[in-house]
Amino acid sequence: MDKFEVTILGCGSALPTTKHNQTSQVVNFRDKLFIIDCGEGTQLQFRKAKLKFSRLGHIFISHLHGDHCFGLMGLISTFGLLGRTADLYIHAPKGLEAVMKPALDFFCNPLSYQVFFKEYDTKKSSLIYEDRSLQVTTIPLKHRMPCSGFLFQEKIGLNHIIREQVDFYNVPTYEMNRLKAGFDYITPDGEVISNAVLTKPAALPRSYAYCSDTAYNPPIIELIKGCDLLFHEATFANSEKVRANQTYHSTAEQAATIALKAEVKQLLIGHFSARYPNENILLTEANAIFPIVEIAEELKTYVVE
Repeated sequence: MDKFEVTILGCGSALPTTKHNQTSQVVNFRDKLFIIDCGEGTQLQFRKAKLKFSRLGHIFISHLHGDHCFGLMGLISTFGLLGRTADLYIHAPKGLEAVMKPALDFFCNPLSYQVFFKEYDTKKSSLIYEDRSLQVTTIPLKHRMPCSGFLFQEKIGLNHIIREQVDFYNVPTYEMNRLKAGFDYITPDGEVISNAVLTKPAALPRSYAYCSDTAYNPPIIELIKGCDLLFHEATFANSEKVRANQTYHSTAEQAATIALKAEVKQLLIGHFSARYPNENILLTEANAIFPIVEIAEELKTYVVE
């Protein structure tokens, strides 16, 4: 199975602690790397995780709070020091380019590569990245400022050839691409051999949803329905539910409720408040609602399957 992994670089909230870095994670899809959010310390964590800077081409910023984007300047500067030449694309809500451009011109001029800012609308779900095998769409979230999550979806692959059947029917090599695309095979005598006899379907496409920062927000349920792995913020325990509502964050119980209603396979909780030196209380509250929950751990990699 092709690689589809998520490595947590930081899973704390706005106030950094000695235990947690600010929010950032890396999606590794078939050895292409994508950063989601870029809090302080992201580039150091990236190195600790032994990830390759050269395989990073796109950064997705959920919103313009500092704990989700203050690491950008350092990362961009380091790429310049390393002599990067490949373009870098930063997908973010409106406003980031206006803030970053003067700073880049002052601190990182000239750069050996180009930085492109791609704005997206936080009010609607839209496709913001696509290649041959992956697409990324936004998930409108409910926060104190415009904010979106991201859904990484593997595209449906081509059918797999059943070698024994292909050999049995003497299917020529030049027909293989047609078979993978779903076409039947017609023999020289005009006999139609069903594609279902000659191939088997590709593995089901996998998906990963990232939802942080957000208050409890049921409208996202349909957008993430059935995803294989959901990262949902769980900033507070249920005892701080009023505080969660005031700050437009979620409790662990609310994160688990979203996971349950969306029928996801696995829930990963993070964006922990600094008030919890031990997050087991959050895990316990989430587990009471949804059975398959893990606490995000920095520098740990989670497989999407």
